[in-house]
Amino acid sequence: MSVWFVTGASRGLGAEIVREALSRDQQVVAAVRDAETARKEFQDAGGELLVVTLDVTDERQAHEAVAQAVERFGRIDVLVNNAGRGLLGAVEEASDSAVRAVFDVNVFGLLNVNRAVLPVLRGQRSGYVINIGSVGGFTQGPGLGIYGATKFAIEGLSESMRIELAPLGVSVTVVEPGAFRTDFLDDSSLRAAEDVIDDYAKTAGAIRDGVGERNHTQPGDPAKAAAVIVNLASVPEPPLRIQLGVDAVAKVEAKIQFVQYELDMWREASVSTNYGNGAPDA
Repeated sequence: MSVWFVTGASRGLGAEIVREALSRDQQVVAAVRDAETARKEFQDAGGELLVVTLDVTDERQAHEAVAQAVERFGRIDVLVNNAGRGLLGAVEEASDSAVRAVFDVNVFGLLNVNRAVLPVLRGQRSGYVINIGSVGGFTQGPGLGIYGATKFAIEGLSESMRIELAPLGVSVTVVEPGAFRTDFLDDSSLRAAEDVIDDYAKTAGAIRDGVGERNHTQPGDPAKAAAVIVNLASVPEPPLRIQLGVDAVAKVEAKIQFVQYELDMWREASVSTNYGNGAPDA
């Protein structure tokens, strides 16, 4: 039996992860902004559940939530950093306040929770951190550049954390979902930039205009995604990153091919910048 600590657990993928873990008789801490609503959401889920109030942008709340989890279960085995929000619009259309709000939740909120949970995992010399990123954190197009930038940040953080924590018995994975049939495209999760610039009508504007048609018709099944994520905790050597969804796999493959193409095209210029005429240092 493992103790799971899941942020953003009241709906979407977070809620499915909570249900999946509970169905396997795991002990689960559901960290949510509205505890009462979450208790109603999971009242028939079975298992051993603790609901704690957590706004990830409040570091004091993060430490309090972790203290409650340890007091109840004695440990934390798996941290799932799932809380997040989106911003729709061209990069130029996004105001400073809107950009900071997304980074506050997706990046600084994740760091707040990490600082609260990692001392527990390090003290145990065991544990697993699952950062919910996005395929948009590996390859990005128009309209979601700010959101993608937060997920690119999570990719970098995850790579460093994996190396830093491995000697301490803690594993790290970043999950890269494609489009899943959750409420992420609802106004409550995905805000649109207030400014609209006509020059972006055919790029970011087209993405913004099509959101309504795609909402709740996405190809990915969040329950199946949750099952894969919960399975990761039992893998002896979990991956650094894993894509979820056929669309995510296709986008990552295309990005890898494009990066290799450009690397080959510009290799001579790239390696010409070393001092001297010899081969670059290893």
